[in-house]
Amino acid sequence: MAEVVKVIGSYSSLFCTRIEWALKLKGVQYEYLEEKDLLNKTPLLLKSNPVHKKVPVLIHNEKAIAESLVILEYIDDRWKENNPLLLPEDPQERAKARFWAKFADDKCVFGAWKACHTEGEEKAKALESAAESFAFLEKEIEGKKFFGGEQIGYLDLALGWIPHWLNVLEELGDMKLVDAQKFPFLNEWAQNFIETPVIKECLPPREKLVKYFTSSLSYMRSLAAKKQ
Repeated sequence: MAEVVKVIGSYSSLFCTRIEWALKLKGVQYEYLEEKDLLNKTPLLLKSNPVHKKVPVLIHNEKAIAESLVILEYIDDRWKENNPLLLPEDPQERAKARFWAKFADDKCVFGAWKACHTEGEEKAKALESAAESFAFLEKEIEGKKFFGGEQIGYLDLALGWIPHWLNVLEELGDMKLVDAQKFPFLNEWAQNFIETPVIKECLPPREKLVKYFTSSLSYMRSLAAKKQ
């Protein structure tokens, strides 16, 4: 019986693209189901992820798996015979990769978004906090081509939003978080990562991200104005 793999996602979500990258690296065929309006979610998404009601969701032989970092591990475990292995085999290194992936999602992703949509003193504090978080990643990548070593792995996929999505946020937020002079190793990694063919071919068009985040920023700022 042939395996049926589907991904419920959105072009705007960095959390979704990392799932497509993992499947492509593993050579797993899948069907992509775009959630066109995340304010009006499809019955399939609500049924597949009834707890959080968010993308991405991986559906494998009619069974749904939610949360992007959990899905990455599932893909690596389920198709372990397909190279490359995404997580290191050494237990300590596996735990380390999981730690930094969670750290980046909690601190870097949301720190960058906060710095983008806030203004004044709040923006300055958000930029300082986000920069401190990215400094940990700069130290972690020093001396390595990829976080996974010589080939792309789990942590690289988790941080793969930096070269593309962060660049858009920096432009729209009139800021620069990952400056090449302050973060030379992180910038070199970002270039190596985004120029990898399997990664590059799966990037959403930049103009679509600009349009999406411009709309999101307008909404966030309107909410902030109403609270004043």
